[in-house]
Amino acid sequence: MGISDQGIFDGFEPPASTDGSYLGTKKQMAATKQHLDRKFQKALADAKARLKAGKVKVGLVVAKDSIQLQASLPIKSGDSDRNGTGYKQYKISLGIPANLDGVKTAEEEAQELGKLIARKQFEWNDKYLGKIARVKDTVLTVSEVLKDFEIEYFKSRKLTEKSKHTFSYYLDYLKRYVGTETLLTQDSIDSVIADLHNDHAKQSAIKTLKVLRSTLNLTTFTLDNIKIKKPQTQVRDIPSDEDVVKFYQNFYNYSVSRKGTIKRSCLESWKMWQWVYGMLATYGLRPREVFVNPDIDWWLSSENVDNTWKVAPETKTGYREALPLHPDWVELFDLKNPEFLELLKNQVDGKTRFTDINTIRVNCSSWFRRVSIPFTPYDLRHAWAIRAHIMGVPIKAAADNLGHSVEIHTEVYQKWFSLENRKKVIRLAVDKKDDVEALKEDNARLRAEVELLKQALARKQVSEVLL
Repeated sequence: MGISDQGIFDGFEPPASTDGSYLGTKKQMAATKQHLDRKFQKALADAKARLKAGKVKVGLVVAKDSIQLQASLPIKSGDSDRNGTGYKQYKISLGIPANLDGVKTAEEEAQELGKLIARKQFEWNDKYLGKIARVKDTVLTVSEVLKDFEIEYFKSRKLTEKSKHTFSYYLDYLKRYVGTETLLTQDSIDSVIADLHNDHAKQSAIKTLKVLRSTLNLTTFTLDNIKIKKPQTQVRDIPSDEDVVKFYQNFYNYSVSRKGTIKRSCLESWKMWQWVYGMLATYGLRPREVFVNPDIDWWLSSENVDNTWKVAPETKTGYREALPLHPDWVELFDLKNPEFLELLKNQVDGKTRFTDINTIRVNCSSWFRRVSIPFTPYDLRHAWAIRAHIMGVPIKAAADNLGHSVEIHTEVYQKWFSLENRKKVIRLAVDKKDDVEALKEDNARLRAEVELLKQALARKQVSEVLL
């Protein structure tokens, strides 16, 4: 069973990650393991029932992550015959793993042993004495285990665009950082890791080797003694509301100053990316949540009185309805403009694969750089989280709107909470009546919004004159 045999996952949908990081991934893995355990127990019970119905005098028992055969067999040489019958109950371990594939193998072995018992032909040979050498201890190269790695990997994971994409990263890291001809021995692995001086490369190699080792149950090397430096916290320039509004104009500025050699089909593309900018700022969305199956009909529907954006269930943390923190930004950034939404539709239509969406996401970041936005798309999400905290939005409500757990909201996002923001919140808490600083910030944002509206009005008047 592998990529071509994923029937065991029919009807199973892994729970959406509540944060997309370790906690959320752990939750998904636990749910998948629970699903596989249920399938395994059902398969084992069915195999036992078939053996019983066939009057096969061999049972199946699970011990230490393996399936063993249990039967009344002739006394082994050197064992005592206390009952004087010449027979004794034995558990035989043939190294059969306690998984779905193992159930099938164990049932076949039980049938074979049962025939020997029925014909009184059983003998204690090397197989049943456990003296046959194990193939898994043979030293192989990375290239020699890649096929088995893929097969075994998808035995414990539902085949989705995301899981295929994750596995493709593992293959890439093995080929790029470890090397396909590297022997899977302790000396070889230690040497490869020691030669990696880039922290990202070293982390990626170690993470992938850990997955490879656990997936194939390799015993020829360990990674327990390898120490890596904890990556330094990335410095982020979280934009203020004033900056968010001000830099929205950069997309239009780019459109009128770019070279005239641009393709005609790309002349209006900047409008869609400006719309994306506005959505990320207004709703605190992950860039991917704008591009995965956008419900444009609902977005433009007259029933959508609260201007909620429906995040598709196929995204990292599943379905939710996101609300704007500044409702007036929906109109300010012209987020309901049918022209922009048609451009979005053309961009994402027919693109459902994880890699396709990832390409669009990367393109989003490149557009921010192209129009000289001094922060990243994800910084707009961080800005939303910080803004919500300053405005006094309860942590649970803010976390739910952003589609992550309260733990992530407090532990991860708050690390971008600057000293100035902390001072501001403390001042507000100490003296809510004298909210001078908050009024100054509101005024700065409103001035930026007024300036943006003036520029939009001026462009409209110029267009009317030209017409």
